[in-house]
Amino acid sequence: MTKRNNFTTGRVYDAVLRKERRGDYLGGTVQVIPHVTDEIKRRVIKGADGADVAVVEVGGTAGDIESQPFLEAVRQLKLELGPTRALLMHLTLIPYIATAGEIKTKPTQHSVKELRSIGLQPDVLLCRCAVDVDEGARRKISLFTNVEFRAVIPLLDADSIYKIPGNLNANGLDDYVLDQFQLDSPAADLSEWDEVVAREFSETRGTVTVGMVGKYVDLADAYKSLNEALQHAGLQTLAKVDIRYIDAEDIESDGVALLKNLDAILVPGGFGDRGINGKIEAVRYARENNIPFLGICLGMHMAMIEYGRHICGLTGAHSSEMEPTTPHPVVALITEWQDADGSLEKRDAQSDLGGTMRLGAQTCHLVEGSLAQKVYGASEIRERHRHRYEINNNYVAQIEAAGLRVGGWSQDRELVEMVELPSHPWFLACQFHPEFTSRPRGGHPLFTSYIEAALRHTEAQSATEATS
Repeated sequence: MTKRNNFTTGRVYDAVLRKERRGDYLGGTVQVIPHVTDEIKRRVIKGADGADVAVVEVGGTAGDIESQPFLEAVRQLKLELGPTRALLMHLTLIPYIATAGEIKTKPTQHSVKELRSIGLQPDVLLCRCAVDVDEGARRKISLFTNVEFRAVIPLLDADSIYKIPGNLNANGLDDYVLDQFQLDSPAADLSEWDEVVAREFSETRGTVTVGMVGKYVDLADAYKSLNEALQHAGLQTLAKVDIRYIDAEDIESDGVALLKNLDAILVPGGFGDRGINGKIEAVRYARENNIPFLGICLGMHMAMIEYGRHICGLTGAHSSEMEPTTPHPVVALITEWQDADGSLEKRDAQSDLGGTMRLGAQTCHLVEGSLAQKVYGASEIRERHRHRYEINNNYVAQIEAAGLRVGGWSQDRELVEMVELPSHPWFLACQFHPEFTSRPRGGHPLFTSYIEAALRHTEAQSATEATS
């Protein structure tokens, strides 16, 4: 997928306003209908280009004011495309009242009623519930929502999210959609999902504890993509991954004792100077104690700053993002860079924060013989970026001479993409966000290698303890 496959209200309104400023509407009054809804439909169709079947998700809850323009655009699209080319699927909740031992279908009825009030009649209902939805309840829902009985699909809570595709298939969702679209297709091959489930519930090689040192740890979902990428790596290595969230500010106040008994340390991305010194100390602890380390985006910046300060003797080394007056800006704002399509992008310290980041999938050249190349098994990769500050090339030669090596360069070979420490068992940091391309079916090579290193570390620690 590309950036065409996701868009928000802000993008839609920005596009409409730009068209109005250009005079595309010939001075006419800009309205939600048709101008905003037309823009939404245009983006949906563009995102679906080249696909046989496009799944379009509209976020939010039926009745929310924020989603109304999107639902109106869906209504128009369904009318324009016809019943054999558009199908409306509604995910709804059936609460289970444990004290009464019964389920309640009324919330589902009212949710559908809300949709019907704006001209949307669901074709399929996916009914989330903690317990089985019996035939009687399904027939009642069908009767009061005007949805065909076979299209009222129970979606029960599962002990693994990866069982859901198989459960929906077993309940007839696939066949119903094919019938509605008048498509002929062989039976779904879910063997890859079966393999994922088998790995999740198989006997593990052991448990590894990963310390995630960040500043948004009170809301674990802030690191949702990273959490999932680590779990995907656990599936690939048959390891149980236990993530321990450590507030970087706690390290600043309580010291690195918080990092004891970890099998790996990860410093994720972020913005702002809060907790920065705690992250730097976490990098130093991982480096000095030979603990597998992975730094992502800001995490790579912290690795460079730590090495500059404590190995290269660059007193006061910092990022100009947090400390504009630092005598050694090993991380700085790069004012020009080449985008993925070869165009030159520019920015400066006064540029808006929004819309001035280095964004999207870009090519990275991996250095021959580097750990990065070994991990990826390739000399050229594409990874997604989301940042404004880069490693200052004026310090690269000095830091490399002291032992920290550049493992990857940008498309034009001007910007540092990856760094590594050859003298360390496993020490890698990257400017990009590999978690965005991790998948349960196959994982991601960087995270898989990282968890493999964590397994080796815990096995070595266990062997040491057994002989002492």
